Amino acid sequence: MTNKPERDVEKEYTNEEFVAKLRRLADAIESNGKFEISIAGERIYVPVRAKYTIEHERGDDEEEIEFQIKWAHE
Repeated sequence: MTNKPERDVEKEYTNEEFVAKLRRLADAIESNGKFEISIAGERIYVPVRAKYTIEHERGDDEEEIEFQIKWAHE
């Protein structure tokens, strides 16, 4: 269990920044390594045991694709 406060942030990145983060993520997954990323000033450490999903949402005026990474705290 973690003592960190709950958090729900969304950060927009430039195309170049987004591509760089995706490339680092792909490299980490491919090498079966952990992934580290800084989001809105907080360093996040994604363990190797994380699960990856892709979600698609559609509404009246917009569509959204979310690449999700989930893991339980140990």
